[in-house]
Amino acid sequence: MATLALYRGLTAVAAPFVDFYLNRRLARGKEDPNRLTERRGVASRERPDGPLVWLHAASVGEAQSALALIRRILESHAGLHVLVTTGTVTSAELLADRLPPRSFHQFVPVDRLGWVRRFLDYWRPDLSLWMESDLWPNLLSETVNRGLPAVLVNGRMSSRSYNRWQHVSGFARRLIRGFSLCLAQTEEQAERLRTLGADRVKCVGNLKFSAAPLPGGEDDLRPLRAAIGDRPIWLAASTHPGEEAMVADVHDRLAARFPDLLTLIVPRHPSRGAEVMQFLSASGLKPCRRELGELPASDCDIYLADTLGELGLFYRLADIAFIGGSTANHGGHNPLEAAQLDCAVVHGPDMANFQSVADELHAAGGAIQIGGAAALADAVARLMDDGGAREAQISAATAVAEANRSVVYRVHGELAPFLDAIGQGSGGEGA
Repeated sequence: MATLALYRGLTAVAAPFVDFYLNRRLARGKEDPNRLTERRGVASRERPDGPLVWLHAASVGEAQSALALIRRILESHAGLHVLVTTGTVTSAELLADRLPPRSFHQFVPVDRLGWVRRFLDYWRPDLSLWMESDLWPNLLSETVNRGLPAVLVNGRMSSRSYNRWQHVSGFARRLIRGFSLCLAQTEEQAERLRTLGADRVKCVGNLKFSAAPLPGGEDDLRPLRAAIGDRPIWLAASTHPGEEAMVADVHDRLAARFPDLLTLIVPRHPSRGAEVMQFLSASGLKPCRRELGELPASDCDIYLADTLGELGLFYRLADIAFIGGSTANHGGHNPLEAAQLDCAVVHGPDMANFQSVADELHAAGGAIQIGGAAALADAVARLMDDGGAREAQISAATAVAEANRSVVYRVHGELAPFLDAIGQGSGGEGA
C-alpha cells in the first residue's frame, strides 16, 4: 500500500517532466501530433453502445499477437466492441490497417492517476485484458478498484523484470493479485507469476503461435520478383542499430561466393532508413531504397526496405531470414512470422522475448543460432548451397507454427466465462 501511494505521489508531482517527455517524443516522431491528447486520457472518438472489452498491448509485437484473439472474441460475441490501447505510433499504424469491424484503437494514457481516471471514466469498459507484461501500476490498480475484471493474457515476465518485481514483492503482490486470471505462455512464466502473488494461473501456450501470417499482396510482390529475377537473396528482418553493420559484413563475405547476391534489409524502425542508407553507402556497398520508390536494380547490392508494414512481402521473397534484435540486446523478434512464410530461420543468441518459441523451433530442427558475422555468413552460405537442408529446416519450422495455431482457441475458452458474463452488460449508452 505504501509503495503504491509513493508511486502515485511521484507520478503526480512529475507532471512537468511528463509533459517534457511527451514533447520530446513528439519531436522525435514517437507520438502522433493529432492524437497526443489521448496520452492524457482524452478520447478522440465516441464510445460505442453496449458492452466494451478493453485490451491493452504495449507495442507492435503484442498487438500483432492480439489480432487473432480480437477476431475470435468478435466472432463469438456479436454484441461486443473491442477497444485496443497501445503506446507506440508504429503499433497504431499497424492496427489501423488490421483491426476488424467493431474494434478500434486509442493510445494508452500515461500512468498519471488523473489521466488514468479520465480514460476509465469515459470508456467504462466491462472487461480488461492485459497482454504479456505491460503492467502500469496506476492504470491496473484503478481498473481493479472499480471492480472491473482484469485478465492477464499471454503473460510473461523476463528474468530482469522478475528480479525487479521481487525487490518490491509487496507492491508486486498487490498488483498481480488484482488479476482475476493469469494465462501464462509457459509453465516457467506461470511459476514466476505465482511467486509474485497471482492467485489463479494457467498455462495455455503462447498466443504468438496463433498470429495470422503477415500480409503481402501479389500486386506488390510481382514487380519485386521481376526486378530480382533469379538472383540469390537472403533477408535480415527487423534489424536494430549495429546489426546493419554485421549484415553488410556478411554480404561482403558472401559476395565472392555468390557474385550476384542481393541482401534485403528491413529495419525494425523504418524512420532509420536514411541513417542506414548513409552507412551502407559509406561502407562501399551500393544500396537502393524502397522508401524512395526504387526497385532492386541489377547493380544493387542491398535493398533497404524502410517502409512500414511490409515485412510480410520480404518473408515471401526470401527463403532464408535472419531475425533482428537477437544480437543487439533487444530480446529478438518473432521467428514464427518467418516460419509461417516458408523461411529458414537464423537468429543470434538473445531471443529472450521469444525464448519458448526459439526453444521449440530448435528442438524440431527449425532454426539455427549464430554468434556473429562469420557464423551468420557460414549459416547463410550452407542454406544457399544445400537446398535439401534448407527445405528440411523450413518444413520443421512450419510444422511448429502449424501445430500451435490452436492456442487462440484455448485462450478464448478461458476467457469465455468473462465474455459471457458481460453479455449486453453495464457499458450502457455511448458517451
